[in-house]
Formats: sequence, structure tokens, C-alpha cells
Amino acid sequence: MNDILPEVSGTWRYLESVVQEIVHSYGYDEIRIPVLEYTELFSRSIGEVTDIVEKEMYTFRDRNDESLTLRPEATAGLVRAGITNGLLYNQRQKIWTAGPMFRYEKPQKGRYRQFHQFDVEAYGFEGPDIDAELIIMSARLWQRLGIDKLALQINSLGQPESRARYREALVEYFSGVKNQLDEDSIRRLEQNPLRILDSKNPDMQGVVEAAPVMLDYLDDESAEHFETLKSLLDAAGVSYEVNPRLVRGLDYYSRTVFEWVTDALGSQGAVCSGGRYDGLVEKLGGRATPAIGWAMGIERFVALYEACGGKAPETSADVYIVAVGEGTLRRAFTIAEELRDHMPEVRIEVNLGGGSFKSQMKRADKSQAAYALLLGEQELAEERIGLKPLRGDEAQSSIALTELAATLEQRLIKAD
Repeated sequence: MNDILPEVSGTWRYLESVVQEIVHSYGYDEIRIPVLEYTELFSRSIGEVTDIVEKEMYTFRDRNDESLTLRPEATAGLVRAGITNGLLYNQRQKIWTAGPMFRYEKPQKGRYRQFHQFDVEAYGFEGPDIDAELIIMSARLWQRLGIDKLALQINSLGQPESRARYREALVEYFSGVKNQLDEDSIRRLEQNPLRILDSKNPDMQGVVEAAPVMLDYLDDESAEHFETLKSLLDAAGVSYEVNPRLVRGLDYYSRTVFEWVTDALGSQGAVCSGGRYDGLVEKLGGRATPAIGWAMGIERFVALYEACGGKAPETSADVYIVAVGEGTLRRAFTIAEELRDHMPEVRIEVNLGGGSFKSQMKRADKSQAAYALLLGEQELAEERIGLKPLRGDEAQSSIALTELAATLEQRLIKAD
């Protein structure tokens, strides 16, 4: 787990604001859910035979001996919230949430045991058009931020019936090469053979590559759904690769699955992943509801943005008020609040802790402010203030306090 320090939090804030702006433009609304849920929610939704449930969840018992878990992902909690609050049945919902998640996994570049995700979900939409919209939305995000070191991979896992046929084919195949499987794969063979396809063991890659392909077992409806999705992505100019081995790590996915992957952060890994989970709402006690979504790890998102040369806008002060002499600090506070009333978007700092004129000017320069306001005893008596540009070659001027807000507003707009 790590701290997000002031020198990087500005980038986080900027990127989060851009994501929120884009998803809002597509009609998605924010929902906030707890970080703590009953353990059963995740074991039922994610699946008992997954690394998350078996190895990675932070689970403990409370004073009532109830088993609770810090959320390892957001989708299960979103579905629970939708069922609990009557948001899903016979309705369409387009929502997003963001915040910390928790997994006890081996730390690696851009991954932490407390990590953060941005999660976008849609409920009540059956067709492939919503699949396309969510993928196109994510593509717009990369375009907006100038992130070009990403590739889109897509696949279809079919519906339960076709997945059952595919599962039988996998069991038959992997049973025939059982002596080449690692311990995890042998354990998954009878319980969840699709998870073998997601093996990260390099010694298993040859065996996995030779396995049957899900696309050969798709039911007609899922095949048509997938073809329509591809045609919509083609029409939108979104490039993709069909990866028949893409299964995603959670049990609740069906039909469309996708990942945006990059090798800009070391070994190839996903930055944004998602897919359909049409059976999850019913599995957790609600009425059958089609659903789809994607999640993006914010730590890796920030790292990728920086690896692509991205820089967040600076958040330095716009105005720094220097106050020297008797009674000037009190008036400086008044002036600062009046300016904030008039220009709430402007960042204004008042010199704190006293100091000589020289030391205060050093602080003003260090703040990276565009302007320093100079308030001394003479200015206080004359109801005026000095306006000194700290960047550029403008001359210092003396401004009546009654004209300060309008003058500053004009200067700052001109500077932008």
C-alpha cells in the first residue's frame, strides 16, 4: 500500500476529472458504494475457484462473527447496491464509481495491495450496441489524453449453454495433457477449466495455445452479437485484435470480454478491462438483467499517461498576497476572501508566518504565482495595492482596491 503524495496527486486529480467528464458526456451518473461488504457477496459473484477469492481477499470477522471483506473489485458491490435499492428490474442504468480496492497480491510496477479503480457499468441493455459504446468511450479517453501505447483485444465467451460445451472440450483436452499442467491448472481442471487459459505460467503457454478455441463453440446468438460488435467498432474506427484466449479473471463474465493492453509499463498488462456479465444480477438474488462494464486501474493509468509523455496542468498559485506592516495581514485576509468571492476558480495564497518583504517575495516566487499583490502600510492608508507580475515583462502597477478584482480577472484571462 502506498501514499499518493502532493507532487503526483495533481496528475491523479486531472486524469480523474477527464474520465468523469467523458463518461458524463455519454450519460453515465455517479454512484458511491461501501468499501466493506459481506464476504459471501464476492465468493458468490467472483467465484470460489479464482485467485482473488482463494488468495487475495482481505477478509476478517467482526464483533458479531460476520465474515466481512474489503472490496477487491467494484462490480459485485454495484450489483448488490442495484438490487438493494431497486435500481435494476425493468430499468436501464448507466453508472460509474471510483475508489480504493484491496487485494493481497504480489506488488509489481503500478500495482499495490490498496489500489484504485474507475468503474463504468450499464444495466438493462441487451444488444451489442452498449458493448460498442463502452469500448468506444474508453478509446475516446486515450485519444483525448494522447495515450497511444495501447492495443484493444476482444473475445466472446458465449452464453452458459455454449460455455458448457466448450468446458467439456477443455476438460477432455487438458485431461489428455494432464502431465504437462502445473498445480493450479490441475486444481482448476474439474472446477473451472476456462481459468487455465488465463495461466501466467510461461511453461504452460504451449499447452494453452493448443487448446480448443471458444469462438468455435459459440451459439448462434452470441456469434451474431460478436459480429455486430465488431462491425460497430469498425464503423467507429476503433482498431482491435480478436484474442480467442482472452477469458478475464472473474467467473461472472459471458459473451463480450475485452482488454486494453500495453507493454509500455514493462511486461504486457491490462490497463482497462471489462465485458458482459448478464447472469450476475440473477445469481446475486435479483431479476435477470443484462449487464456490462469496464474497470480501469488508476495507478497504471497514471503511469501509462506519464510514459506517453503526458503532463497534468500545473496547479500553482495564480496570486500571492504579500503583507508587510501594522494591520496589513488582517486586510490581506479580507482582500483574499473578496477575490475568492469574485473569482472562485482562481487560486489565491496569503503569505503566512510573517517575514520581511524580501523573504515574502521569495515565497511568492516559489509559489509559481503569476502575480504578487503587495500590501504595505502606505497602500493600506491609500486603499490601494501593488500588482507585481512574477512571470513575463509587465511593469508593476498600483491598483485601487475597488478595481482590484476586475483588473486581476482581466489580466489572468489575458494570460490564459
